[in-house]
Amino acid sequence: MDAARRALLPTEEAQALFELTEELGAKELAPRAAQAEASSEFPRDAFRLLGQSGLLGLPYDERHGGGGQPYAVYLQVVEELARHWLAVGLGVSVHTLSCHALAGFGTDAQKERWLPDMIGGDQLGAYCLSEPAYGSDAGNLSTRARQEADGGYVIDGTKAWITHGGEADFYTVLARTGAEGPKGISAFLVDGSAPGLSAAPPEHKMGMRSSPTAQVRFEGVHVPAERRIGEPGQGFEIAMKALDCGRLGIAACAVGLAQAALEVATGYAKERVQFGKPIIELDAVGFLLADMAARTEVGRAAYLAAARLRDLGLPFARQAAIAKLHCTDAVMQTTVDAVQVLGGAGYTTDFPAERFMREAKVLQIVEGTNQIQRHVIARSLARD
Repeated sequence: MDAARRALLPTEEAQALFELTEELGAKELAPRAAQAEASSEFPRDAFRLLGQSGLLGLPYDERHGGGGQPYAVYLQVVEELARHWLAVGLGVSVHTLSCHALAGFGTDAQKERWLPDMIGGDQLGAYCLSEPAYGSDAGNLSTRARQEADGGYVIDGTKAWITHGGEADFYTVLARTGAEGPKGISAFLVDGSAPGLSAAPPEHKMGMRSSPTAQVRFEGVHVPAERRIGEPGQGFEIAMKALDCGRLGIAACAVGLAQAALEVATGYAKERVQFGKPIIELDAVGFLLADMAARTEVGRAAYLAAARLRDLGLPFARQAAIAKLHCTDAVMQTTVDAVQVLGGAGYTTDFPAERFMREAKVLQIVEGTNQIQRHVIARSLARD
């Protein structure tokens, strides 16, 4: 982080958190990223290290073991993690999203019982909303939770595209408890070792291979009544509020990856000599780098502006959608441009630019495709 950005962090504690993140990223994450991506190795130990360092519960209440940090600070930590290794930055964002339902809608008793372990560092979460037939159409999901005589529930169904599927210690699950449509959905906190819960083999992806993405199956999974989060039928509301926050996490990840691509391209352009001078001095290359830098800076400003609204308790759904849309489109173009700056070298695995380009694409898809973001923004404008 440059001196100007560091000076804008609100407290000495926030600055210390960022310095810790920079150190862990440089020493523990970046050196492993390329090999782990090539071998599809899930870095579970990296998340334990982040948890032990206090980085897995930053935006949540200190009385439950969280960091008590503003969302704007938490997101800059996520950005920095993603700059060193996108799969880890995105994993922290997904874990934070998985804790959101309990932290935001759970009773005091529920939070006191489960939240400290969830955000304390030893556990890793997953968020189960999407389904094979209902990816972006979350209000029509078909996974069903049937209430039993003892007040508990039995969940049956399949969730798709679940980050940490098969690796998570707990799953926040959205399932249908009532009639068709959004008002018939409830939220549950399901133990990862619950009988009847299983995961399919991870999907074979073009990028983010060290982050397992899998279908998660629920076959007669019993969930005690006290593990329902919020009221019956409140699940869709819970899910949408969580996604507003999750979209900011993805935006921060996108900016982190864009920053990494910019740094690789700039470093190469300073050293590569053509026509008697470093290619960064050629307008054709320098202008590409200038556009990359501009997109990255604007993206950072966009997600931070939305995060500050959230920290003030103000509506931020439209701004979150705008940030997610801009940042993920921007990182896709920025990584393409990074490969172009490196030329033939950019198309080889000798440099990380090609991996960055493959990784960037998924950010335009997760937490609601960018077509859905445009729908959210347009709908918000129609209401104004």
